[in-house]
Amino acid sequence: MRPIPDTDAEDLYQPAERPPLHYAEQALLGAVLLQPALLPAVEDLSPASFDSPVHAAVFAAMQEVAAPDEMPPSGGLDWLIAVLAEARPQAPGLTPSYMHTLISACPQPQHVAAYAVVIRAEHARRTVCLHAEKLAQAATDTTVPDRPRHALTAADNLARHLDHLAERFPSHARPLPRTPLPPAPRPAAGDEGREAEQWLLACAVSRPEQVQGMRWLTADDFLDPVHAGLWQAVTALAHRGDPVDPVTMLWEAQQRGLLATGIAPAAVIALLSEPVGSADYWGERLLERNLLARALLAARQITAYTADPVNSVHQIVTGSRRALADLHSVRSRWQNATRPLTTSLSSAESTTGPRAGPRSPLTTQRAPLPAPARQPTAGRVP
Repeated sequence: MRPIPDTDAEDLYQPAERPPLHYAEQALLGAVLLQPALLPAVEDLSPASFDSPVHAAVFAAMQEVAAPDEMPPSGGLDWLIAVLAEARPQAPGLTPSYMHTLISACPQPQHVAAYAVVIRAEHARRTVCLHAEKLAQAATDTTVPDRPRHALTAADNLARHLDHLAERFPSHARPLPRTPLPPAPRPAAGDEGREAEQWLLACAVSRPEQVQGMRWLTADDFLDPVHAGLWQAVTALAHRGDPVDPVTMLWEAQQRGLLATGIAPAAVIALLSEPVGSADYWGERLLERNLLARALLAARQITAYTADPVNSVHQIVTGSRRALADLHSVRSRWQNATRPLTTSLSSAESTTGPRAGPRSPLTTQRAPLPAPARQPTAGRVP
């Protein structure tokens, strides 16, 4: 029979492999237990900076226990016992033997600042991941009344946190992460989504003048490639000033190669002949769907950056900002689509001349789009 190795009871509940952060936390705590005078050198840390709840409790106890003035620079038994007694209410499983383990895990107490750098960096990684998880939850939450605003609020909180980290962590020569990114979570084009796109196209054909004010909607907002091509066709006809009806749309679709995808001409005519609602309403629904999908994609990309241990904090910040920039492009179009139009200027603006500098967002009026000039359409039969 093999002899049973002499193992501490605490080790039976600990994982066999631990990340570098675990050893950095142990080394920092051991350094302060050895030399309490080093505690002011890591005063920018907080118990929340530690990944281990036990280590967080020990560090909080160190901050609470005031070392006597006559205590020598090297910690004594009284200091260790006081920290242990203070930490035990928050960490009942903490033992005196583990306090000595912390001390033995510190190679060089004078390197405490370097250990603190590791702890701060890993804490920043966890906080970015937490914000990304909140963004993903907001993008998929169907219980809130205003889903786009809910998701964009989470994105703003994440962006502000990234700005804060960018000030605390310096840049370096490798700004961009090389982490493989997850694919875009494009929702399946179900019956409800297809009907919304079809009704939008039918409404746009029945009232092409509405298309002039819908520059905020693009073909990327459609899930069905045929519907995306038909939207490009109707916007092209409307912007050129050509007649728009199901027949002219069928011809434009043929010129664009849409009929080669397998859709029958009769199906195109039927699709464009049954308008329901208004084009603005269905266009906003499509844009809202794309906005939430982009928010979810940004959250998944940022989570992938934080899960890659190779990435530094600066690389995580840079990659996360780039992911949010893709969301911001859709956000700008969403704001243009949902911003209420001001019908008249205020009396103060109408009686005074223009002033220098940017105007207040509360008084900014979205100017109506100019009517497009009629372009010659030689060689094209309506």
